[in-house]
Amino acid sequence: MNNYKHKFNIGIILLVFATFFSSCEKELDLQPITEKTSENVFSDTDAYKQSLAKIYGGFSLRGQDTSGNNDDIFGIDGNFSNYLRMLFTIQQLSTEEAIIAWNDQTIHNFNNHLWDSSDIFVTAMYSRIYFQIALSNQFLRETEESVLDSRGNVDATLKNEIAGFKDEARFLRAFSYWHGLDMYGSIPIVDENDPIGVFFPKQATSQEVFDFIEAELLDIETRLPAPRQNEYGRADKAYAWMLLAKLYQNAEIYTGTAKNTEALDFTNRIINSNAYSLVPNYNYLYLADNDRNGAENEIIYPFLFDGITNAAFGGTTYLVHAAIGGSMDASIFGVNGGWGGLRTTEKFVEKFSDISGNTDSRAMFHTDGQSLEITNPFDFSNGYAVTKYRNVDINGVAGSDASGNNVDVNFPVFRLADAYLMYAELFLRGAGGDAATAVGYINLLRERAYGDASGNISAGDLTLDFILDERSRELYWENHRRTDLIRFNQFSENSVWPFKGGTEAGAPSESFRNLYPMPSAELNANPELVPTPGY
Repeated sequence: MNNYKHKFNIGIILLVFATFFSSCEKELDLQPITEKTSENVFSDTDAYKQSLAKIYGGFSLRGQDTSGNNDDIFGIDGNFSNYLRMLFTIQQLSTEEAIIAWNDQTIHNFNNHLWDSSDIFVTAMYSRIYFQIALSNQFLRETEESVLDSRGNVDATLKNEIAGFKDEARFLRAFSYWHGLDMYGSIPIVDENDPIGVFFPKQATSQEVFDFIEAELLDIETRLPAPRQNEYGRADKAYAWMLLAKLYQNAEIYTGTAKNTEALDFTNRIINSNAYSLVPNYNYLYLADNDRNGAENEIIYPFLFDGITNAAFGGTTYLVHAAIGGSMDASIFGVNGGWGGLRTTEKFVEKFSDISGNTDSRAMFHTDGQSLEITNPFDFSNGYAVTKYRNVDINGVAGSDASGNNVDVNFPVFRLADAYLMYAELFLRGAGGDAATAVGYINLLRERAYGDASGNISAGDLTLDFILDERSRELYWENHRRTDLIRFNQFSENSVWPFKGGTEAGAPSESFRNLYPMPSAELNANPELVPTPGY
């Protein structure tokens, strides 16, 4: 039974504090620019939830509206700068799972592993992260108990509800700090206690950023609602558990000290909560009705989208349209046309022994008119197309936007299948657990994919190399691959794929590329920051 409360409406967004953040022109400026004063805005007590919605909405929307006149960050087109679209650029285009046909600005630097500190997308991702952090910090300032008391319209019931909102805001801030740590390493820590206005935040070590995220999550997880007891799309304990498990799983990369036992503990909390179950059909996870077709029982944390309130060309609208081209029929995908951009490489395709999808349903490729080999990365017909994300429901009915422009597909940030894979990997890394359980979890995924037990593995098949490939087969295009490859020491020096290193056959890249560089605009603006080694 679906025991989620109703879906959180991130389309209702009030301009309470359109926090100004420009990494392109000046130092970190956390001065809120308000069209209304806080006192006037919060005279309506609904503004607290609407302000929280603004933080959630920052992961899905380009800005305050869809006009392009009120984008959250500037210096880059607001469609490109969408948080999810930037994550895909950073986490997927830098791996063998995705390649793009376009030549927008420096986008091919990610396929080629040739980015530098002035790269517009490296800068935009950093800006997105800190914009989200700034929104969370301002929300926490506006909900300090003394501030609430000064307004005189917050009773004990509302104050208790706002306390829960604050824990959610702290989760969202920790989530963005995790992205900052994972992508950039040593970054500044700015919280609600720092001054409002222009100042120079000091650069923290990776260990200090790790410790900050850990402390925040350990504190709030005790108070967040039980798994699946909040509105759909809002943080609960499982969100925090999954983020802690991810943080600990990659701790050795982040800090030099492994925390696999801790990672397994929080992975087990998710699995043993019995709040989640696998949706029987893998493809249901990526459809327009994945908040109600059974996929919601597997998805732990979704970025919410719908074709009416999320009218912009980022997010899952990008993932659907940009993957359509050549001989593909856009109507099958519930949209009005393809953009001829995203495909995958031979290195990923070869992970499937049968690419038809008839054996392993996770093999979602369009091959008609497509070549397996890529000789010209700017030609959409080079490389197999991926048909994973579709703006139709389980009956093939298109999403809510009648124009066919924008899509309803929610993006699965965290899901149960990943927790199963994490358990198996952590077992192999000596964190605890047992082989039978690890194999059992993997076979649950493979039985879903194969439709029967024909794809099942035994304990002898369970190796770290198998897990890395299985993670790719199960989680491709879900923004895990770069982090996974780094954890397995396969991102830079020890693995190649087409056009990595700027050559058709692929070449190793330098180990310093395991981190993205501190943007040059930040270095120029803040004397407290130092360049990322190697750049």
